[in-house]
Amino acid sequence: MKKILLIRFSSIGDIVLTTPVIRCLKQQIPDVELHVLTKSSNRNLLSSNPYINKVYALKDSWKDLLPELKAERYDFIVDLHKNFRSFRVKLSLHKPSASFPKLDFQKFLYTKLKLGKLPDIHIVDRYFKAVEKLGVKNDGHGLDFFFDENDMVLPLELPEKYIAIVVGGQHSTKILPAEKVVEVCRALDFPVVLVGGKEEAVRGELICNALENGVLNTCGCFSIAQSAMVLKHAEVVLANDTGMMHIAAALCKPIVSVWGNTVPEFGMYPYLPTCPQRSCIVENKALKCRPCHKLGYKQCPKGHFACMNTLDANMIAGKIKELMKNEKAE
Repeated sequence: MKKILLIRFSSIGDIVLTTPVIRCLKQQIPDVELHVLTKSSNRNLLSSNPYINKVYALKDSWKDLLPELKAERYDFIVDLHKNFRSFRVKLSLHKPSASFPKLDFQKFLYTKLKLGKLPDIHIVDRYFKAVEKLGVKNDGHGLDFFFDENDMVLPLELPEKYIAIVVGGQHSTKILPAEKVVEVCRALDFPVVLVGGKEEAVRGELICNALENGVLNTCGCFSIAQSAMVLKHAEVVLANDTGMMHIAAALCKPIVSVWGNTVPEFGMYPYLPTCPQRSCIVENKALKCRPCHKLGYKQCPKGHFACMNTLDANMIAGKIKELMKNEKAE
């Protein structure tokens, strides 16, 4: 039996994007025992995954876990984070390992100097480079997201049919402004459920207050898994380039994704290999300042935030309606 440790510390979307590798490792290597090392804040994202035997949760220092990790006597380490911390873990365990092409230098040239061209390959397929020597290949079945029984019951009653709009994100320059969301909702004339964490609660209230009715604000009310349940039952999901977008993709939902300072060329667009027709990307390709960073900023470096402010709300609403129409036709 092989015992494998997979490392991915954060964040929500990146962890969801590792799930095809986790599944294929478990299914393609006979009797493998698979452990995952992640941050404690992300443990719940993996605890219900049936392909994982054990989750190690990093709280403060990775050195606190080192005695336990050494005692596991791993045969191989799959590093899907590839930073200084994961390097030190691998160095301390003295086991064979492999990582993936992170493309940091290429992204630097692309964002700061607008030079070069990024390879046309999704990050999921780049992740699989780390398990090539194990003979593991992508099965093409997409992302996974698993619920436990507690996630299935929501404390709020949702509309029978609705569009879910993810209103938050880790970086402000990746978030569609509240006034744009209001415009989209007005153009839809369809029940909307706003999805986000506690930090988006105020933004959700601003959106609701600007509209007379038809919008339910769940921001800050649910756990990540409960919010995922909201996405699961939505007709269509409108999302920024953020973790909930990838959860929506794991649930194979029709997705309209809006892009600000980041670009799909980074390889982080919705991964829907079994149903690519369910993804629609909205972005302003004409802006010379895009992309300005591989992650994002608290505010637009140029001060105009044109990457989001120039997006047409009616066009976004039209894309949502188009996906809804296509779903009904199927």
